[in-house]
Amino acid sequence: MDAPLEKIADPTLAEMGKNLKEAMKMLEDSQRRTEEENGKKLLSGDIPGPLQGRIQNIGEQGHIALLGHSLGAYISTLDKEKLRKLTTRILSDTTLWLCRIFRYENGCAYFHEEEREGLAKICRLAIHSRYEDFVVDGFNVLYNKTPVIYLSAAARPGLGQYLCNQLGLPFPCLCRVPCNTMFGSQHQMDVAFLEKLIKDDIERGRLPLLLVANAGTAAVGHTDKIGRLKELCEQYGIWLHVKGVNLATLALGYVSSSVLAATKCDSMTLTPGPWLGLPAVPAVTLYKHDDPALTLVAGLTSNKPTDKLRALPLWLSLQYLGLDGIVERIKHACQLSQRLQESLKKVNHVKILVEDELSSPVVVFRFFQELPGSDPGLNAIPAPNTAPSAVSQERHSCDALNRWLGEQLKQLVPASGLTVMDLEVEGTCVRFSPLTTAAVLGTRGEDVDQLVACIQSQLPVLTCTLQLREEFKQEVMGTAGLLYVDDPNWPGIGVVRYEHANDDKSSLKSDPEGEKIHAGLLKKLNELESDLTFKMGPEYKSMKSCIYIGMASDDIDVSELVETIAVTAREIEENSRLLENMTEVVRKGIQEAQVQLQKANEERLLEEGVLRQIPVVGSVLNWFSPVQASQKGRTFNLTAGSLESTEHTYVYKVQGSGVTPPQTPSGARTKQRLPGQKPFKRSLRGSDAVSETSSVSHIEDLEKIEHLSGGQDASEANSPERHPGVPTPPEAEQTGALQDRAQRLEDDCPQVEEPESLR
Repeated sequence: MDAPLEKIADPTLAEMGKNLKEAMKMLEDSQRRTEEENGKKLLSGDIPGPLQGRIQNIGEQGHIALLGHSLGAYISTLDKEKLRKLTTRILSDTTLWLCRIFRYENGCAYFHEEEREGLAKICRLAIHSRYEDFVVDGFNVLYNKTPVIYLSAAARPGLGQYLCNQLGLPFPCLCRVPCNTMFGSQHQMDVAFLEKLIKDDIERGRLPLLLVANAGTAAVGHTDKIGRLKELCEQYGIWLHVKGVNLATLALGYVSSSVLAATKCDSMTLTPGPWLGLPAVPAVTLYKHDDPALTLVAGLTSNKPTDKLRALPLWLSLQYLGLDGIVERIKHACQLSQRLQESLKKVNHVKILVEDELSSPVVVFRFFQELPGSDPGLNAIPAPNTAPSAVSQERHSCDALNRWLGEQLKQLVPASGLTVMDLEVEGTCVRFSPLTTAAVLGTRGEDVDQLVACIQSQLPVLTCTLQLREEFKQEVMGTAGLLYVDDPNWPGIGVVRYEHANDDKSSLKSDPEGEKIHAGLLKKLNELESDLTFKMGPEYKSMKSCIYIGMASDDIDVSELVETIAVTAREIEENSRLLENMTEVVRKGIQEAQVQLQKANEERLLEEGVLRQIPVVGSVLNWFSPVQASQKGRTFNLTAGSLESTEHTYVYKVQGSGVTPPQTPSGARTKQRLPGQKPFKRSLRGSDAVSETSSVSHIEDLEKIEHLSGGQDASEANSPERHPGVPTPPEAEQTGALQDRAQRLEDDCPQVEEPESLR
């Protein structure tokens, strides 16, 4: 960065710089080529064969980083003396550039593939620094004075276990520091409690060794009070290590004081690959230490030239981007976060969990619905008169809805790079972290605006669904034959199950009859073509078959929905039972017919005699004395389920009258839907459900006509015929006028059914 490649004194570096320029020219030429068939730009990331089209478009800077790995393999074949000079120069230049960009003066760098590997080496360095006899005595020194590593409760899960496994330390060497619970952020380390823990460890003869602070927690991007933590570490001689995504803001012109204090720590871990959109670039751990022997023992430095070549991909990428390119990418990610924060402040029912609105590059938000008697500013903190069960139910409902919202936004705006996570206190939230995703996905300001628009479009669905849940629960619990299933992980209106006659709730065995009924019910509900979605969810607890009802985008008539489910399930069950009964009746009828046929054959044998059964003798007897056999037939009545004689058919020429089958059960009330109105919609007057061809005023006129005509017919039935000379009362004139108007309306809108009184 300070000197161009042409001015490097070493001829090997100068030659390599020339070759790199030629490689860059080849990459640019390949990107300008177009496909002859479709005319689209050829993605430089496409590889012939099975990998074609599966590699992301990484751009020129990505190709430079990948080129560094191939170039490192070629460089490793150089002469040892040239290789040593070249690798030393690459390592020193990269270290110097990183220290200047991220304001870490006089630091050393360790490049590693695993992000946690640098912290493990730092812990090993701290052990060697605090235990002078560790190289000689080893475990005995640690046994006499146990080291303690302090981690925040908001640290990445599994970090402490990884450190213990790498260092060979028992788990009691880890100390988990809680975060603030009364004041400040819920994800910041409690400094006062940390000091108390340090004093307790010293009194018990333990050695406080290292503290891991966060400049941007893994979950919500909050920064610890690094300034106060540094003072505490200097007081007790503790090594301070800082890690987190907010360290990227050190490259900007303006840095918050909490993040700027990280430049005074003993070590820090940087991940420039995700920040700058560079693939296969190693992570970097910057540290300050004066003893090269200890750093060599800890594994932070190496005498092998090939180990120093790890910095080559990053060395090439930093030269390609330059200082302005690095700052521009980090600044762009921070501007995206600020843009989303400012936009979400204007959206109702969305809470933002941020520590510092000016500097936090991570935005965490969630949908919430205010509870009665709660403070909206505290995000549904229950009032004293609110039952804990109600608060828990509300929490589970909001978590399910936020999980659904996050998944929908990820599909609608894939360039946003959103993630859904579960927090211990806040619940399920949606996180937007452009510092780790924007450079790779190419997130722009238009994507943030689209994300906000999608959130606003989904809010009515979330609010309506949450409001209808309790009403749906009460309706289901008040309907016979239906059972409400409380599944907290389902984001829709609710879950319902139909209890058929042979349902055994206590049994965990398969229920084929119930599965058949619910499968038919699901098919019937999906055929209604409503705005709701119906699914057959997995088994929940002891419930074998359930109907899961999805999100509601509009005001739904819950009572009609529940009644439709109950009536449809009952019809399916009774039809299935009728078919089973008919099968049993037919089987019994066949058995009875076989018995009667056998009896008829025996009676015929007795009536005709044995001689008539002999072939020759029987024909002679039948010729001399024919037998007058009576026609005895049987018919099977499916309705009655019995065998009947055919005498009425063959003798009296009369067909038997069967029993009329029972009517199909139906609902207690049927709702008349307007033309164009979908099922389960509330038909409110003046609502959008009424179409233009059948207005509300027309319906009111027809209802008034029917009412007046009905009254007039009743009065005429009980009174003598009116004399032609008698004047017509005003009610009759009004009725006639309304009838004329109704006749005109019928010509314009034939969809409205004519009342019976006008036919």
